[in-house]
Amino acid sequence: MKLKLISIGTKMPRWVQEGVDEYSKRIVGDLGFSLLELPMAKRTKAQSPEVCREKEGEAILASVQDADYVVSLEVLGKPLDTPALAARLEHFKSQGRNICLLVGGPDGLSKACAARADESWSLSAMTLPHPLVRVIMVEQLYRANSLSKGHPYHRA
Repeated sequence: MKLKLISIGTKMPRWVQEGVDEYSKRIVGDLGFSLLELPMAKRTKAQSPEVCREKEGEAILASVQDADYVVSLEVLGKPLDTPALAARLEHFKSQGRNICLLVGGPDGLSKACAARADESWSLSAMTLPHPLVRVIMVEQLYRANSLSKGHPYHRA
């Protein structure tokens, strides 16, 4: 199984990169984690957010293989607690499928990305900035994997 976090934005603040690096170093082995950063569409006054979102969606979908299992991360997705995320990861491992987690840019994910998704998860009922979503998602992947392995990191 390979798990790829596909996210819009290539020039993240240092704290984002440090957070992602810290937890991705800890996710070694059976998750096969990687981060793919795609450039944001150029925003101008003449270009609507919808056009930018669609361009970014095209780039995201070009990075997804037909056989990949796709999960969109959206505010209206299914909320998961850590044990449920751990169970989903164990299920994915047992299936041996490659998983793509999609994070949109500042305007969210395109309709095409939502349509391609096999399921949709929500990290919060609140809208989160897309750089923060990276850090939260990678930490939660580490936490869920730790829970599955009986590692003491998860103490809830």
